[in-house]
Amino acid sequence: MNNICIIPARKNSKRVKNKNIKKFFGKPIIYWSIKAAKESKLFDKIIVSTDSLKIARISKKYGAEVPFMRPKIFSNDKVNTFKVVKHALKWHEERNIRFDYACCIYPTAPFITSKLIRRSFNVLLKRKKFF
Repeated sequence: MNNICIIPARKNSKRVKNKNIKKFFGKPIIYWSIKAAKESKLFDKIIVSTDSLKIARISKKYGAEVPFMRPKIFSNDKVNTFKVVKHALKWHEERNIRFDYACCIYPTAPFITSKLIRRSFNVLLKRKKFF
């Protein structure tokens, strides 16, 4: 299977400044989402969709790809996660890169684990129901 994990991390948060890269147990909080995705071994690509060069640099340092910088139109607090994920998938599709499954993990989910990701994926496969 060819699977992608998309982590949406924009720079301007209204409530907590730089929340995606604030330290949590000594690492930027986005690190924990990247780590869990990598350890799950489910994904051929783990990408971060961001509008921030700093978030991009940190994400790459911990093993995620940042194949594009997210356009301004998808980088405000009125844009929902679905549109951000759809943009990332369309970006790949325009380059003839398609995936069997796409997963979205929030950058501020430090308690997510590879085991939880694998269990969730197995539930998805068993149900075979898509929207």
